[in-house]
Amino acid sequence: MQKTSISWTEKTWNPVTGCTPISRGCMNCYAAAMANRFRGRQGKYKNGFKVTLHEDSLDEPLHELKSCRIFVCSMGDSFHEDVSFEFVDKIMETIDRTPWHKYLILTKRPERMAEYFQTREVPQNAWLGTTVEAAEYKYRVDILRSIKGSFKFLSCEPLVENLGELDLTGIDWVIVGGESGSRARPMKEEWVMNIKDQAEVQGVAFFFKQWGTWGSDGVKRSKEANGHLLNGKVYQKIPDK
Repeated sequence: MQKTSISWTEKTWNPVTGCTPISRGCMNCYAAAMANRFRGRQGKYKNGFKVTLHEDSLDEPLHELKSCRIFVCSMGDSFHEDVSFEFVDKIMETIDRTPWHKYLILTKRPERMAEYFQTREVPQNAWLGTTVEAAEYKYRVDILRSIKGSFKFLSCEPLVENLGELDLTGIDWVIVGGESGSRARPMKEEWVMNIKDQAEVQGVAFFFKQWGTWGSDGVKRSKEANGHLLNGKVYQKIPDK
């Protein structure tokens, strides 16, 4: 496992690396760019961003005795079609064996996540999430909601348009962030405020991660310079569950 600068988690764990584009948020994927830089070298990314299973990484959380939030497969998708349910079983076994950790499992393929959990229990320390970066993917919320789990979250990253009205019933946490990188698409403040306001009305924790490459004023800068203030305030709630 590795420490990470991703502000809504503490560590990353990648028993699966690699993915394939499935929706608009994938266009400028940071993970693909990073993995492909190391293609052909020894290590996890010798296959670039081709889906690769790492049996030797399955027990890494067992050696971390301090409780932490762990982002599962930050460099891939554990519910990609090329990841067998048998391998997902091994991931879940590690999660079950380490109840002192909280695991954030994020997918753009909630249909496959729902299929998997139709015949299996969701570990109590697993937080299940899906990505909703544009309005056409709001159907993913309904699929996530249908899964029997103790904690569910949405990642609206990178937010590429106004999501409109949101039904957050059964959702515990919403994360919003803008895109970074040289090809990043701008995110408008009203899109973010629309989500924040609905989350507050519906009693859902809201976390604003970053503006990314484009600031709230529409100026292109480094993501560090643009920061994470929304209307001059920090909104970074992390539920205590």
